[in-house]
Amino acid sequence: MDNTFGLPIIPDNEEQRLAKLRSLNITEEYQEDGPFKHIAAMATRMFNVPIALVNLVEKEYVWTKSSVGLDHPPTVPRGTSLCSLAILNENTTVFENAMNEPCLLANPMVHGDFGLRFYAAAPLTTSDGINIGALCIIDKEPRTFSASEQKVLENLASVVMDEIEKGRS
Repeated sequence: MDNTFGLPIIPDNEEQRLAKLRSLNITEEYQEDGPFKHIAAMATRMFNVPIALVNLVEKEYVWTKSSVGLDHPPTVPRGTSLCSLAILNENTTVFENAMNEPCLLANPMVHGDFGLRFYAAAPLTTSDGINIGALCIIDKEPRTFSASEQKVLENLASVVMDEIEKGRS
């Protein structure tokens, strides 16, 4: 898979991860206006950012389950989406100033018209430890993001994941 990061973006458990994502039956549904939208809205207010997304990482694309701040978020090729990096980590992925990140030099979200500068994403981790997506917050201005803020974002991501698994049990 081609990517703009210049580093591997496929986790070691990719086949298991994709099987788990598909077993949840959430990738074929419409964009959510219920609890995920409310959580995204809370994130924008809590962190004072214009954009929050609940994203799911499929094999070739990352698509948005719910968003605040982007009316019609596009389905993004996995090799371009920063969420592809976020699912590689157990904790929050943070780029306080994306312009200063060597791995983002060719990323069109950063260096293109969109102008992404700040990005933080907590993985959506299933109860059996598989990352299927991320709750991310975005700003077009650089900013700092403290360890305590990272924990709050991780807690919100846990609420999203609880809703996903509750709805599928």
